[in-house]
Amino acid sequence: MCNCTSGDLSARMAAVFTCCLGCCGDGGPGHAPLKDMPTVQLDTHHMGTDVVIVKSGRRICGTGACLANAPLHQNKSYFEFKIQSTGVWGIGVATQKVNLNQVPLGQDSHSLVLRHDGSIYHNNEEKNRLPANSLPQEGDIVGLTYDHVELNLYLNGKSMHCPASGIRGTVFPIVYVDDSAIIDCQFSDFYHTPPEGFEKILFEQQIF
Repeated sequence: MCNCTSGDLSARMAAVFTCCLGCCGDGGPGHAPLKDMPTVQLDTHHMGTDVVIVKSGRRICGTGACLANAPLHQNKSYFEFKIQSTGVWGIGVATQKVNLNQVPLGQDSHSLVLRHDGSIYHNNEEKNRLPANSLPQEGDIVGLTYDHVELNLYLNGKSMHCPASGIRGTVFPIVYVDDSAIIDCQFSDFYHTPPEGFEKILFEQQIF
């Protein structure tokens, strides 16, 4: 966790926001309004107090966690994260009961996450671990599949063969950052083709 005092908070958050914008180039003309289905993106209504979301809801920086705005209702979901800047981070799935100000996640029954050190945690128990030579680095793409039983991980399109399970209930994609980490979320237009049978997250209205 960040050890800044409350007096440093405004300056720290301003610096983080500037860094996020500088790294992503979030400027440019305004986006066209959504007319039909909402876009799957990070949900600013479900994020930690010191989290900064930019790049049209696709980039997270600061300190803390943020849920996506769409639950994983379909049978087989796929989504990706790109490591833009290393630090302390984690990606996975979580229920809305998760503590979004807690870093790292995976300490209780409400989250199942891959941490930056390659461990996969749920309920404060290591469920699996990436091979030592396969830790995600800056610029890498981590793909995740979830079928309501197992979470599986892919590094730059290659399966890591380290499934993890245990979480129950309605879950959402989740990502957390600390220590200058910056993560981009990709919920469509993927870098890599999803594994057979898996597809992008669909809102409930699109499923039924």
